[in-house]
Amino acid sequence: MAGNKKAVLAGFHAVTARLRLNPESIDEVYVDRSRHDRRMHEMCEKLKAAGIRPVGADAERLDRIAGHGVQHQGIVAVGSVLEKTLSFDELLDSITDKTLLLILDGVTDPRNFGACLRVADAAGVQAVIAPLNRSSHVTPAAAKAAAGAEESVPVVYVVNLASAIAELRDAGVMVVGTAGETDRSIYDFDQKRAFAWVLGAEGEGLRQLTRKRCDALAAIPMMGSVESLNVSVAAGVCLFESVRQRVGEKAARVDNPSRAKF
Repeated sequence: MAGNKKAVLAGFHAVTARLRLNPESIDEVYVDRSRHDRRMHEMCEKLKAAGIRPVGADAERLDRIAGHGVQHQGIVAVGSVLEKTLSFDELLDSITDKTLLLILDGVTDPRNFGACLRVADAAGVQAVIAPLNRSSHVTPAAAKAAAGAEESVPVVYVVNLASAIAELRDAGVMVVGTAGETDRSIYDFDQKRAFAWVLGAEGEGLRQLTRKRCDALAAIPMMGSVESLNVSVAAGVCLFESVRQRVGEKAARVDNPSRAKF
């Protein structure tokens, strides 16, 4: 990764997450000079306390820094890239019986991709795996939706997702894909072992070869009239069933209430 590459953090959640994680890595923060509300005032106070002087900017400049179509809420930071990197071989070497993985097949929308990273971080996922050429990457829009999770959850890109799933299975990981056309539910599997959920993009779902490589397919029970869920919502349902099974009664206990905000 190039040493001069910079991360663009748009929105309050993304900037707050970086400020909490590594304030020294922030180079500049630009804020909407027309905003004088309490939320902006509190953010500016936090920045000043961290030794960062926010720079006033107009909407046009903020739009240009954040990138086309990114909703920045009037605050954009520029700093060093802190994405956690992990190769697929390193991931295979680090698998234990506590491993929990999220595999995304064809999730190309950056906001959905970022939201999946946020859910994965909340569920304690070891890594997110995605195909190199059929997936979103960590764009400013994805980083905003991830709210800092792109810097805490490694994203492992693989050239051949089907082969990667086969290798994970050989390494002892149970791989279950989500699909509507199966009689088995996400609640029918023992997830207190090395486990991976595979989700596809809303509408298209999993590719056929991806399905064939999974150990099994599971459906999320749907009680209403809709046929599918947004992929990040589905990821949350699946991953937190894994969390529920792994921590049991302790699931109701929140060790750090500040991290339990969505």
